[in-house]
Amino acid sequence: MNGPANPVTMVKTTAKTTAKNEAPNVATMTYVQAGNVALAQAMREDPRVVALGEDVGRGGIFGQYAGLQAEFGGDRVIDTPISESTIVGAAVGMALTGLKPVVEMRVMDFALCAMDEIVNQAAKNRFMFGGQGRVPMVIRMPIGIWSASAAQHSQSLEAWFAHVPGLVVVAPATPQDHHGLLRASIDCGDPVAYLEHKELWGTSGEVHAAQPVPLGRANVARSGGDLTIVTWSKALHWTLAAAETLAGQGVEAEVIDLRTLWPWDRDAVFASAERTRRVLVVHEAVQVAGFGAEIVATLAEAGVARVARLGAPRAPVGYSPGLEAQARLGPEKIVAAAQALMRRA
Repeated sequence: MNGPANPVTMVKTTAKTTAKNEAPNVATMTYVQAGNVALAQAMREDPRVVALGEDVGRGGIFGQYAGLQAEFGGDRVIDTPISESTIVGAAVGMALTGLKPVVEMRVMDFALCAMDEIVNQAAKNRFMFGGQGRVPMVIRMPIGIWSASAAQHSQSLEAWFAHVPGLVVVAPATPQDHHGLLRASIDCGDPVAYLEHKELWGTSGEVHAAQPVPLGRANVARSGGDLTIVTWSKALHWTLAAAETLAGQGVEAEVIDLRTLWPWDRDAVFASAERTRRVLVVHEAVQVAGFGAEIVATLAEAGVARVARLGAPRAPVGYSPGLEAQARLGPEKIVAAAQALMRRA
């Protein structure tokens, strides 16, 4: 699997800086370090937490597991065969017998080889057996366009998993949220589709290691009174840049980062929508049948705001820079969509 040079360099740096997987209560970390530290903390606190997947013993392809096998051993940081169905199936069994597995899928696209285990086994077990079985597992599925990685390594399929009863769906956009939401997901008690964006690994920010981030609670990343923009994952960063441009044009946009897609924070979205009366939902995933449609439909049914959505075209992500650019969103496209919504009577 080919990818850009930057993640390789970043992994080497991360392996050095997170060798002990420790951090003070407040520190500046990269997105990948924040997840690494969160997992290490959970493993120290609870011997039931294990990690498994391809190449986790050598740190993972992004450095998410750097130093963990050295500390916890091969029985808790488990290298697996190249078989996603086997990995997830084994993790379901682990969870049903009392462990709390954290499963590495490398990229979301590869999780499609384990859809039966995720959708028909992990998600349904608690319901089908009347609560006698629980599947407390976290399935890490890196999402989003990964530069020059083409159609089979660049998908954002969060709507698939939000559609499945029994799954929690999480999409952190910042190092702080990555740290807090990974801890919350491990403690959730139900299967979590945990979606990390491949092009956020190198981003950095302040992380309060002791600050919890609850599942199902959105974050108002920017306040405004003219327009609400709801988003998640990497699209948050494009949206914040777009909001600055809009502010220069006299439009103050409120930006809501959902953080958890299921359950999504309806109270936060509705409270903002009732003030601004206009809501734009932005996501990197294909717009057709994307999760933005669920939010827009819910708002439209309640009649609280004018609504619009912006997503990628319904086309595979191309390998060439020109084709890849057609699939990408960005601040300029978000500004244009917001302006169009503002013009609607």
